[in-house]
Amino acid sequence: MDKKIIFVRAKPKARKNEIIKLDETHFEISVTEPAQQDRANIAVLEALGKYLGISFYNLRLISGRTARNKIVEIRTVDK
Repeated sequence: MDKKIIFVRAKPKARKNEIIKLDETHFEISVTEPAQQDRANIAVLEALGKYLGISFYNLRLISGRTARNKIVEIRTVDK
């Protein structure tokens, strides 16, 4: 299993969902969900998974559960 770390700047309660790739490991993700009961975190991970073309279940929030700056681990299976 291969693991990669990326850094995300989350913007909850935005007007629209949007992903801006700053470089290979840094993203800015805006989601319409509010930062309540992990709704924004789930929306961020779902949007990131869709953008990267991988399952939401292959992403894990390592740190930043209550912060805008988050560290996300991407788990992929080597073929």
